[in-house]
Amino acid sequence: MDWPPIRIKPSGKPLPTAPLGRSDELQVGDWAIAIGNAVGLDSTVTLGIISSLSRSAAEVGIPNKKVNFIQTDAAINPGNSGGPLLNEFGEVVGINTAIRANAAGIGFAIPIDTAEKATGTDLGRSREERLIS
Repeated sequence: MDWPPIRIKPSGKPLPTAPLGRSDELQVGDWAIAIGNAVGLDSTVTLGIISSLSRSAAEVGIPNKKVNFIQTDAAINPGNSGGPLLNEFGEVVGINTAIRANAAGIGFAIPIDTAEKATGTDLGRSREERLIS
């Protein structure tokens, strides 16, 4: 996966964070909220639903990757990549990643559970959350 995690050590006040959800609990039809800086416009928020789960990388148009994606109709535009895909509770369930160039209204996100496994981290989950999962 080409998604490099970074660690930030802020000075001063703590940075705001969003709670992590579980992408394996998503269902088709659940609400989806995509946040990013679409086409250079800061703090863009779009709303849609989860359209499909476990969409293969080949179906997304990235045949050399072994990742299954969440498909959503929440607009994911250039500049949204790397932004969070949230569920209806404001929990991060994915990382906005790709769109199909030959289609409109179809976006894809890496499931947050997959991102955690790929990075070998718990991406900010508490000890209790790690024990439950």
